[in-house]
Amino acid sequence: QVQLVESGGGLVQPGGSLRLSCAASGSISSINPMGWYRQAPGKQRELVARIISGGTTIYADSVKGRFTISRDNAKNTVYLQMNSLKSEDTAVYYCNVYAPRGTRFGDYWGQGTQITVSS
Repeated sequence: QVQLVESGGGLVQPGGSLRLSCAASGSISSINPMGWYRQAPGKQRELVARIISGGTTIYADSVKGRFTISRDNAKNTVYLQMNSLKSEDTAVYYCNVYAPRGTRFGDYWGQGTQITVSS
């Protein structure tokens, strides 16, 4: 089992920055992909950024050049640095890790943290 604890959400003005953190505990290692998803009201949950084994990163087109995902393997923590925030970034952000679940692998999710971009 894996537990994820997120922090860093809040209210920010357009153009501002925020940094999300997600600390994982349990059956996780550096090879397990970690990432961030978001869900805006009335929309489906979507991938924001993902970091996989070896440090390869994947970003949604809408956040490329503005968001940066990073990972501290020693702390089992993934970060999302969000710059130049826009109103359309407003959503609940969820941390995700793909890790052992019983005899297979599965997705684990954090509790979600609200990001509101508004003046």
